Amino acid sequence: MTNGLPRRFRDLLTRHHVAGAAGWSVVARMPVYLMSLAMVLVVREQGGSYARAGTVAALYTAGMAVGGPLVARTVDRHGRRPVLLATGLVHPAALALLVWATRPGGWAQPVTAVVAGVALPPANACMRSLWAQLPLEEDEREVAYLWEALLTEVLMIGAPLLLAALMLPGSAGFALTTVAATGGAGALGLALARIPATGATGDVPRHLLGPLKEPAMLMLTGIMAVCAVPIGLMTLAIPAFVARHGSTGSTGVVYACWGVGSAIGALWLGRAQSQVAVHRRFPRLVAAYAAGTALPLLAVSELTLGVALAVGSVPIALVAASEMTLVSKVADSRFLAEAFTWASLATVVGDAVGQQAGGLLMDPVGPRGVFAVAAVVAAAGTGLAFAGRGLLGRRPAVAVEPAQSSERTP
Repeated sequence: MTNGLPRRFRDLLTRHHVAGAAGWSVVARMPVYLMSLAMVLVVREQGGSYARAGTVAALYTAGMAVGGPLVARTVDRHGRRPVLLATGLVHPAALALLVWATRPGGWAQPVTAVVAGVALPPANACMRSLWAQLPLEEDEREVAYLWEALLTEVLMIGAPLLLAALMLPGSAGFALTTVAATGGAGALGLALARIPATGATGDVPRHLLGPLKEPAMLMLTGIMAVCAVPIGLMTLAIPAFVARHGSTGSTGVVYACWGVGSAIGALWLGRAQSQVAVHRRFPRLVAAYAAGTALPLLAVSELTLGVALAVGSVPIALVAASEMTLVSKVADSRFLAEAFTWASLATVVGDAVGQQAGGLLMDPVGPRGVFAVAAVVAAAGTGLAFAGRGLLGRRPAVAVEPAQSSERTP
């Protein structure tokens, strides 16, 4: 494996001016994948009901969804540094107030939850747009986005484990505050990291739709939203299936098979660079993802479900990496941070729709029926991806080449 993917990751991530930003971005993104769960635990610890905890977590997510594109648009206009410095301070401060200065039932708790969501540091959008703007070869850029997809899987598995470890010596409030402060420090580090060639030249136009004014970008976000719906459906179906066929105590292990399969797929299949253009490769990967989504229909026990999830999730990280590569190609380069934010929100919305639908369908059709619906929706996403591949192969109508010397933000 000396010439394999791990070495290519190492060569890219240890490059001068890249290592600092890449490292700080990992630290900054840790809270993203556990904050909703942590908020539920904190509100319950304070004596609030599950309904109150769900409301606080939902308001945090709503603030993130509304504020995310606006914060990212500010990054595109003024550079990452002032935005990351501000959000890196406000986000952990708002969460600390929520934990230590508010209580369930009062008005302050939902307000601080919304503020924390709006002020979430845009580390994902900043780092992914930086990969698009850095002076890299095309194959290096694809490796960068494969790293981003793999990192997402690792953080989704590891962040809840970190939260559990922090709760062992202390409370949920202590754990949330620690993670928030760590994420804020990561945002400040990413803000101050020295990175060459990060920013398009010229003024960013004021357009209501921003990057969504490009038909290809609109098509891509639609495909991403549809493809995320099966994830939400399966999130509900997996624990229901395990409860019927085994012990609820093994639910976490079955879930882990899902994430581990995706990570292994990225490392295994991502070793070889494809010569097929990404807009033509993407629909094929979505088709493989749809086929994998259908595998849980064959499960008859928690063991076979774990195997089905591990095998079926192999293409997921590769689909995510292709999506990020496509965003960097089809979006106007003056709106890159906002484009990546919309792409992330598309998956969040699709996942949420899937979870809501899964909850409504669980009683009438059961977990196997929800798995079937997930497979059908994934197949619809495949059809949409093939229908849009011509559009996804077009460059934006107005494209500005990345700067080659210095960053816009001093």
